Amino acid sequence: MTDNTAPAPEEEVQPEDQPHPWADLPPEHFRLLRLAALQTDRHTGARPLRFIQLGRVERHDKRESLLRLSLQLPGQQVHKEKNVLEVWANHIQRKVYFGPEDGLRVEPANRGLGRFLLAQGADWARQHYSHYLVASVALHSKDAPSDEDRARRDHCLKAQGFSIEFSDQLQMKAVCTAARVSALHSDWNSEKVQILSLLDTASMLQQADQNLREQEVKVRKLEEQVDRYKREDGGLRFTITCLLLFCVFQAALLIWMATR
Repeated sequence: MTDNTAPAPEEEVQPEDQPHPWADLPPEHFRLLRLAALQTDRHTGARPLRFIQLGRVERHDKRESLLRLSLQLPGQQVHKEKNVLEVWANHIQRKVYFGPEDGLRVEPANRGLGRFLLAQGADWARQHYSHYLVASVALHSKDAPSDEDRARRDHCLKAQGFSIEFSDQLQMKAVCTAARVSALHSDWNSEKVQILSLLDTASMLQQADQNLREQEVKVRKLEEQVDRYKREDGGLRFTITCLLLFCVFQAALLIWMATR
């Protein structure tokens, strides 16, 4: 007697090391950021006026949602793990995770970008999942090697509504926590980092072009004045030379008349 029952198909099991399908999503929406010029810092150096690009991409499904923010610097390449903030929302656990796991590392440093990215992530999470819990994040000492770096990091996190708990007396091992997403703050220092709209960008370009034209007119006028002064200087030099020659001739004539 033969068994006509077909064997059940084997379930496909994804390998554990297979990357998440959202792991390498490129940015889809872009904004322009203006970094205000600040005084030179003794540790991070000069802090001139800069413009950088903010990239944004988000995904949603029944199990989780993702917001990824990235910063692109014109004419400069940074490590792919830098200038990236990820916010994962687990809808089964009702918990929000701030990443990456290795910590948020921003370049250029000490320009207000870290707090800006955290504020953007907190604003997105508050809009969609304000009642979710916030997962604790371990703070690595290597990301803040000096006391000043650690104080700047702690101030940034506390300003966004996070609390910091130390597990040792030397305050080297720390955990960043928050009760719920609703406790986070979505504000940042807008004097340091400013989001520019298309109209603002166009206005800045128009103003820069107008200033350039005005400078060209001023330079042209100055060049005309310089040319006029050169012509006058040439005439004066010729007059002075003639006077000197005449004086020499008169002196020679007087000497000749006196010696005769």
